[in-house]
Amino acid sequence: MAPPTPISIPTFAEAQLQLLLQEHEAEVASSSLASTAASVSPSTRRTLQATGYALTGLVLSQCRTGLGGRVVGEFTPDPAVASTGSKSQDGGDARASDGQPRLGSHGMRVGDVVRVNDVSAGSAKKAGKDKDKGKDGGKDGSKGGPEGVVTRVSDKAIWIAFGQRGGGARSKEDDEAIEELWGKKLWAIKLANDVTYRRMRQTMEKMVKMTEGDHSHFMRVAFGHTTPLQPDFEGAGDVQFIDPTLNDSQKDAIRFALAAKDIALIHGPPGTGKTHTLIELIMQMIQRKKRILVCGPSNISVDNIVERLAPNKVPVVRIGHPARLLPSVMEHSLEVLTQTSDAASIVKDVRKEMDEKQASIRKTRTGRERRAIYDDLKLLRKEFRERESKCVDNLVRESSVVLATLHGAGGHQLKNQKFDVVIIDEASQALEAQCWIPLLAAEKVVLAGDHLQLPPTVKSANLKNKEKIGKDTQKKDDSDPAKNETLKGVSLERTLFDRLLALHGSGIKRMLTTQYRMHEKIMRFPSDELYESELIAADSVKDRLLADLPYEVKGTDDTQEPLVFWDTQGGDFPEKTEDDDIGKKEALLGESKSNEMEALVVARHVDNLIAAGVRPESIAVITPYNGQLALLSQMLREKYPGLELGSVDGFQGREKEAVVVSLVRSNAEHEVGFLGEKRRLNVAMTRPRRHLCICGDSETISRGSDFLKHWMSYLEEHADLRYPDAGDLL
Repeated sequence: MAPPTPISIPTFAEAQLQLLLQEHEAEVASSSLASTAASVSPSTRRTLQATGYALTGLVLSQCRTGLGGRVVGEFTPDPAVASTGSKSQDGGDARASDGQPRLGSHGMRVGDVVRVNDVSAGSAKKAGKDKDKGKDGGKDGSKGGPEGVVTRVSDKAIWIAFGQRGGGARSKEDDEAIEELWGKKLWAIKLANDVTYRRMRQTMEKMVKMTEGDHSHFMRVAFGHTTPLQPDFEGAGDVQFIDPTLNDSQKDAIRFALAAKDIALIHGPPGTGKTHTLIELIMQMIQRKKRILVCGPSNISVDNIVERLAPNKVPVVRIGHPARLLPSVMEHSLEVLTQTSDAASIVKDVRKEMDEKQASIRKTRTGRERRAIYDDLKLLRKEFRERESKCVDNLVRESSVVLATLHGAGGHQLKNQKFDVVIIDEASQALEAQCWIPLLAAEKVVLAGDHLQLPPTVKSANLKNKEKIGKDTQKKDDSDPAKNETLKGVSLERTLFDRLLALHGSGIKRMLTTQYRMHEKIMRFPSDELYESELIAADSVKDRLLADLPYEVKGTDDTQEPLVFWDTQGGDFPEKTEDDDIGKKEALLGESKSNEMEALVVARHVDNLIAAGVRPESIAVITPYNGQLALLSQMLREKYPGLELGSVDGFQGREKEAVVVSLVRSNAEHEVGFLGEKRRLNVAMTRPRRHLCICGDSETISRGSDFLKHWMSYLEEHADLRYPDAGDLL
């Protein structure tokens, strides 16, 4: 292979800074569109929830002191809303099987920055008052309530840590704003995350300023200034595998990653046990006395590894807030370790005093008493943070495996910490700038992911922005053609995983080939089209059907068929563009598409599966379009509270026994829009274990690209092909 063309590191970082600025502006713009906070109607709040921006129908049920002395509020469904069922004004869901109210389906995730608003602040009278307060609207105006970070989510509650977007000290105003939430009907809105953006920007700024002498060997490899060193298989020694269930491709990937001197990519297609492989790799590295930093783009990706490592009794520390508070995970989080470790006693007494002060605020009678308590709390928090900081530093230094999100790796807890290896899971779902936060000082790096599934979501990735970037850089750099050439190839959608593979070829990669998720018929098309026909379905999964589920399911045309295609060709199932309607709802959905007739086909198929005995919890309905998701939610959410409804993009990394996909597009022009992105369709078709049902118009879809044409041909030949009758559905 020819030597790679070197990329100028400062030029690359400058280009990233421009792109990140545009991305941040796009995120802030969509966030402010979603959060004209105080004055939105109940129907708009429901739309915001359906499109992943909000969570409605909440009340504050309790507060406690969390890590860093922050107040963590627990928010549960408003019982008044939940008791009236899903038709309530704020879209609350039905009660769970144990009779407890449950949250509606929503897009809030651990790490999201949110603002909690009072529903009644949207009344005309209130809005009028806020106008008088000036542009910012004050505490109750369009600026809304207090802001914080989601630290935990369950089906019955969401926990939010308040104070400077979840970090640093809180002010007296924050405390008062939180107090004012008691007894109110509330809703939460997602905001742009400044912390992640700030850390990416700081990292790129560091790269711009670095001299050649500052560049590590790994950096030089990553930008093509030198080639990767040859793997040292002898030096890695004979590998005695701990896990007896590993297959040959997993063992090969582990041997390769242990022998690599600077870079190893582990390519894990859907269901091939990528995390399983990483756990063995981490255990092997611990045996070799290596100190490891493990990162991922999301809290979920990191917690998944913590959960799998926990039974191995490895000394690990999880920086940040775990998404699931299972005992096996929580005992390794800093939050718990600062309470249970030997060093915990130094913070315990201050925490107790703070909790007592917090509880006493509601018993005060005068403003003066309350202010005095706030002043005491301020001093206690300062002392708490100082003690906790020492405790945290000791805990991290003594751990052989530290886990954090990519941007969490830029926190003060890891300052001056040295690691032998940095492992990034889900690396193909992370922005490259995010990856460099833990990588600037790295000596050896293992990236695991699948570049043939969706890259990270980039809101600014539209033609207008790309044209603007091109003009801006040309204006600036006409004098330097080489620099322009570098900038041309830089985009936020291109991940480090992708770039390294293109730069150094498949010699730095090993692919996992046995998949443990899908029926063979579901797996075959993505394997042939995207994975060079290398995927093999494990014996335990290749023939399993819905009829074989471990609970009673009738054998029907649906439950005995792994692949079903409802072909809506013929023009009776036309799509509709949401911006044909008027109103704010459509602005939030953008130019999203929907297809009411196709949604009826989907709903009928779900009815049939459930009538045959398949549990709603075993089924997911996914679609690429938010407009269609809102429509399907109206049809199915109230009827089947346990059914999962979501976007294709949001379902990446997930799986269900049965998945129904609504493709939506059906038009005379045969336009398919972003369905033409094969990585999006790869995600859609690789989520199910036993049953995949596709609903779409083959006439429109097959004209979109060669990939789509091949897919439609495959479905026509290998799926149970069905043609719905529009007359039967109405």
